[in-house]
Amino acid sequence: MSKLRILYVASEINPFLKTSDVADFVRKLPQAMQERGMEIRILVPRFGLINERKNRLHEVVRLSGINIAVGDEEKPLIIKVASIPTAKLQVYFIDNEDYFQRKYVFHDKENRFYADNDERAIFFCKGVLETVKKLGWAPDIVHCNDWMTALIPLYLKTTYKNDPMFKDTKSVFTVYNNAFEHRFNGDIIEKARMMDIDDSMLEALKSADFQGFIRIGSTYADAVVRADEESSESLNAILNELPEHKFEFTEDEDVADRYYNLYTQLAG
Repeated sequence: MSKLRILYVASEINPFLKTSDVADFVRKLPQAMQERGMEIRILVPRFGLINERKNRLHEVVRLSGINIAVGDEEKPLIIKVASIPTAKLQVYFIDNEDYFQRKYVFHDKENRFYADNDERAIFFCKGVLETVKKLGWAPDIVHCNDWMTALIPLYLKTTYKNDPMFKDTKSVFTVYNNAFEHRFNGDIIEKARMMDIDDSMLEALKSADFQGFIRIGSTYADAVVRADEESSESLNAILNELPEHKFEFTEDEDVADRYYNLYTQLAG
């Protein structure tokens, strides 16, 4: 059997940025999978807190230059890359001047949630898939982490399902207790839409909030995993709606072993 190819997508990764448990998880698990013989790629946003000089980020010109549509607007996609110093892992960074070159992550200095965080997530999800196409690297599994990556399972099942790069790709969606209270504007459906997606497929996103993102990721992913044993009531309500084949971890296995077995099972 050839090496399984796993693409990790997340909002953050240590040592470049850490605001939640996502950063540690996405730092440790890819290395564990690489040590088990899997081929790894990692994509995260290039939030403004990430110091490019200190972390030795540099632009990958051959991957940059695509325009990504978010509603009626098209925004240029810039791709940067850096290595994790203590591991043989490369991290690709999705960048755009309007969306990511700010001094803060999801909240401004007054701790107000950015009103365009939905657009930033949509741009990021679309940008990830276009970057992978340009890389010419067909993943067996796309492992999406937290709400910001939630549209990728939908896009894989619709717009990209017949693309040679993704035709056999399965998705895993890991859910975290990183809820926010903000409700986005009503045009989120319009902005998230892509080719081969009608409004009924975006039904789960109509609440235009954290739960909407979690619900749409959970609906279209091939497997959904709870990162924390304890989840909020609203998160539990969403996860309890899922069919049984969506896979729940048993508690007696090592985390890396659980995911290794899950990836192998899905790709088989």
